[in-house]
Amino acid sequence: MDLTTTRQRRPLIAGSSSSSSKPYSKTDKPGRSDGGDAAENRGLGWFLPFIALCYLRYMSATSNIVHDCDEVFNYWEPLHYLLYKSGFQTWEYSSNFALRSYLYILFHELAGRPAAWWFGDDKVRVFYAVRLFLGLVSAVSDTVLVVALSRKYGKRLGTYAVAMLCLTSGCFFASTSFLPSSFSMYAMSLSSGLVLFEKYAMAVAVSVVGVILGWPFSILAFLPVVIYALVKRFKQAFISGAVTSIFLIGVSVLVDYYYYKRWTSSVLNLLIYNVLGGGESHLYGTEGPLFYIRNGFNNFNLCFVLAILFIALYPVIRRKYDRSLLVVISPMYIWLAFMSLQPHKEERFLYPIYPLICVSASAVIENIPELFREKYSTRESLLVTITKYLRPVILGLILCASHARTFSLINGYSAPLEVYKLLEHHDDAGPGSVLCVGSEWHRYPSSFFVPDYISEVRWIDDGFRGLLPFPFNDTLGGTAASPPYFNNKNQASDEQFLKNIETCTFLIELQLSRPYPYRGSDLSTWEAIAVLPYLDRELSPAKYRSFFIPYKWQEKNVFGKYVILRRVPK
Repeated sequence: MDLTTTRQRRPLIAGSSSSSSKPYSKTDKPGRSDGGDAAENRGLGWFLPFIALCYLRYMSATSNIVHDCDEVFNYWEPLHYLLYKSGFQTWEYSSNFALRSYLYILFHELAGRPAAWWFGDDKVRVFYAVRLFLGLVSAVSDTVLVVALSRKYGKRLGTYAVAMLCLTSGCFFASTSFLPSSFSMYAMSLSSGLVLFEKYAMAVAVSVVGVILGWPFSILAFLPVVIYALVKRFKQAFISGAVTSIFLIGVSVLVDYYYYKRWTSSVLNLLIYNVLGGGESHLYGTEGPLFYIRNGFNNFNLCFVLAILFIALYPVIRRKYDRSLLVVISPMYIWLAFMSLQPHKEERFLYPIYPLICVSASAVIENIPELFREKYSTRESLLVTITKYLRPVILGLILCASHARTFSLINGYSAPLEVYKLLEHHDDAGPGSVLCVGSEWHRYPSSFFVPDYISEVRWIDDGFRGLLPFPFNDTLGGTAASPPYFNNKNQASDEQFLKNIETCTFLIELQLSRPYPYRGSDLSTWEAIAVLPYLDRELSPAKYRSFFIPYKWQEKNVFGKYVILRRVPK
């Protein structure tokens, strides 16, 4: 009997190979008999991420401040006009310019009109109903993204992403802002999730909606997703994109005709004005090339830094994820670079890529241990073990800093919204009252906060020399009007200010510690009927005003007074 034995190689599982070019992912783990890995492979369910996002979007809708006067005058005011036949009009809505799409406003009327029927004259509740609608749309789109991430790459990545989408300051505030850039953000989340689910035709259709119905300039941010979808399923993706584009452009033109009373395309007008027509956005302020870097850190803190590092760490990250994750995240770099080159910069211009910042940072955090893992070693070093436990610590620091930022902004700058709500308690002033606003015109929270007994809101001259909005003029044609006082050069009109301030019943004023008199200082003419604190940005230290630090926030910051003044009867 031959005592020698031949060592035989264990046979490979059918369909497997000793080497593979496909990147490793969670789904590559062999299943266990107890089904534990099968649960992991399924990723997160739909219910918990959706409930978490809905809860945080509800908090955002009810506590968010108005961050930009464009949100008020270009979107809230036209919606108010459609609902109540009163509101302010900007030059972009003048019929001879027609730069803004009423189709986008009509989308929000889906929530605003039923709310106006239900709540009647309580316009403040209508305002918040529209915000809740926006929060719901945001929660749905972000849930699709989170579930897609978890099912393709594992629960940990999905969990990190949903935590950041819920709690980072940028997403918290942008999710319920009435802005085209926020709408494009919803479309970005949804289309990215659909790509990960391999629903390429749907992803292209959603991208088209985000561009045409939302913000046309965001087309650059959607290009990677659209190109990837076309490469994967050209015929289906192309037909989906073409049909959606033709349909939306056609509907948009019809809606524009209905409101502007002439054949025009607001989408095309906006692109021509800003691209071919040499749109003079510099008239509204310019910023340096690092503006978005500073802004990104303020709104995302360490999350933004980690997100930017994704491309540098990609040689390590690609071991675990396939290229579709790079496709999803790549718009962040493209959009950030493109927008940084533009002279006119605003925080809201980055909204479309906010979800991608969270996804990118989540991927970096999950892969921190991989940076210290020896490539050919099967043993786990102490450093790898330590960094595994460090991941939730990093996530916790990001979320705590985000909460500090959110708390500081809400408590420091919410006075305008809250002060205007108090006007409803002073209806004894009688019908025909006039509300006057001077230098605080840019913090006007919209006509939704102006009670019906106030017949007019008028601007008074406090030194501003740009063009201000005018009320929609039904005599000239309402939405179809082309008022002569509008221009596209940001030049003030002689008619925009109230000449006789003796007709003012109420006056809104921000009183700061400055060496010049305020109208409210004349106690023989005005009495304060409501006063709320407002954070003085110029006199407060940056580190204390930017983030809430317990006990130090109120101690170190300087506050002014946001005041409603009422004329003293003579």
